[in-house]
Amino acid sequence: MATFGSSVRRGLPRVPGGEPWPPAGAAPGANGNGTAPSEATPRVATPEVGAAAPAEVQVAEQAGADAATSRAATAVASAPGARAVRRGLPRVPGGEPWPPAGAAAAAPSPVVERARNAVVERAGESKRRVETPAADDELQVRDVDSAVEPPVAAVTTTAAGVGAKTLRRGLPRVAGGEPWPPAGLAPIAAPAAVTDAAPAPVAEAPAEAAAEVAASVPIETVAPAAPATATGTPLSQPLPFRRTVWAGRAAGTRPAARPEPKRIGPFTRGQWAGAVIVGGAGLLYAAGMAVFAVRWLLSTQWGVDFLAAYPGEYHLPEGAPVGIPAWLGWQHFFNVFLMVLIIRSGLQVRTDKRPSVFWSPRNNGRRKMSLNLWFHQSLDILWIVNGVIFVALLVVTGQWMKIVPTSWEVFPNAVSAALQYVSLDWPTENGWVNYNSLQQLAYFATVFLAAPLAIATGVRMSHVWPKNATGLNRAYPVEWARAVHFPVMLYFVAFIAVHVFLVFATGALRNLNHMYAAQGSVDPNAYADNWTGFWFFVASLVVIAAAWVAARPLVLAPIARLFGKVSGR
Repeated sequence: MATFGSSVRRGLPRVPGGEPWPPAGAAPGANGNGTAPSEATPRVATPEVGAAAPAEVQVAEQAGADAATSRAATAVASAPGARAVRRGLPRVPGGEPWPPAGAAAAAPSPVVERARNAVVERAGESKRRVETPAADDELQVRDVDSAVEPPVAAVTTTAAGVGAKTLRRGLPRVAGGEPWPPAGLAPIAAPAAVTDAAPAPVAEAPAEAAAEVAASVPIETVAPAAPATATGTPLSQPLPFRRTVWAGRAAGTRPAARPEPKRIGPFTRGQWAGAVIVGGAGLLYAAGMAVFAVRWLLSTQWGVDFLAAYPGEYHLPEGAPVGIPAWLGWQHFFNVFLMVLIIRSGLQVRTDKRPSVFWSPRNNGRRKMSLNLWFHQSLDILWIVNGVIFVALLVVTGQWMKIVPTSWEVFPNAVSAALQYVSLDWPTENGWVNYNSLQQLAYFATVFLAAPLAIATGVRMSHVWPKNATGLNRAYPVEWARAVHFPVMLYFVAFIAVHVFLVFATGALRNLNHMYAAQGSVDPNAYADNWTGFWFFVASLVVIAAAWVAARPLVLAPIARLFGKVSGR
């Protein structure tokens, strides 16, 4: 058995160039009878107050303290049943190191030792060090897995002190177990404040034992614990007992949020369908009311006299040609072919935000445009050429008299024709000889008003327009051209739709023979059963559909390379 005077193993100096620590001649603390602590009773390394890591060897004074403090601490450490406490940083700025010189920790009691051992046995996540004395009084350190639980769960000793309060018991921690905490468990009391003198031995209560056990756990060995419930069970683990609480009725009444419906412009598909249905029903109702109103108007004496005076057409000038020549039929087909592709390419140019293929002239590679825009402008040039030839032939052959008004009677006759169309009692004119006044005004507006507007606005927006002509650009801003060009395109679409509808509604075979087969007669009933014009019309639709499908970069790029450079950027 080691005696009280056995020396302490010296280690590295505390300061650079200093003496080994602790000083020569220092001896470990002893119990009251002057002997070393019993080997049968293990003692746990006392954590330093205010330090971040526990000391491997307990010492009685702080590094750099004066000799008086060292002697006082050594004297206190040699007191019966006391252990020296290592001093740390001051508790107030400019104060003395804490705890005060001479303060000593009370020796652990058997109850505290049992509580400490219970904490060690229940360890499982982090590590702390426990000092055990060896036979030669040299300290050996062994690593032990430890886990720190909440203070209430760490101490399970029953309350034995006078005046101890019992805790309120709740649900069991395991299925079929006893209520938790166990009967008689007392709350932890706050540790007593450290005084200048060593505290006198007091009755060992479970609260004091729990406080000392909690203070004896080194801070550096406490690993960050996972989030836990009130009973200490980690949230990542399932509950160890049967579930007794479920979501209420309100949790199932909240439906999941539906994804935002896809919109086409300002409305969704359902809203567009509703708008079409409601709008169509409104238009149908308005059309029905208009038919009844006009039929009533034309049945009056005023209406009968008006139709007698203005039947819907007037006589053409002397020398006006009769019939439709073949060149006019071919010009009509080319015009339809080009107009359909112009409308398609124009919509592509308007909606294509990031073109993938570009075209540029050979002599100016910096002046690029998208392939769709090149196709649109190329079709415009062909359409203009076809229109110039069409107008020239109209003037040469005298066919202009059939589409250009030559009398002021055109306006009341146009009103009469419109009333007859609305009343569903349509006029029975013969297009081989003459058009009704409403047709004549529509053809005149399309050929001599809408077409020039489309050309003038298209040229202003094209690459043909001089970019550096400041005065000309100020006199004719491009914004004006854009504001007019698109409505003109809508007019052409509406004209084509109404024109095709009336061609089929007022005698399809007769009208198709006039325009596509150049066959007709003064007698309106002639060629009523001839299908030649119809099959020419079907063939023209096949050609137009094929051109519609072929109008894509794969087909257009080789053609565009004949007139310039095609690139991907």
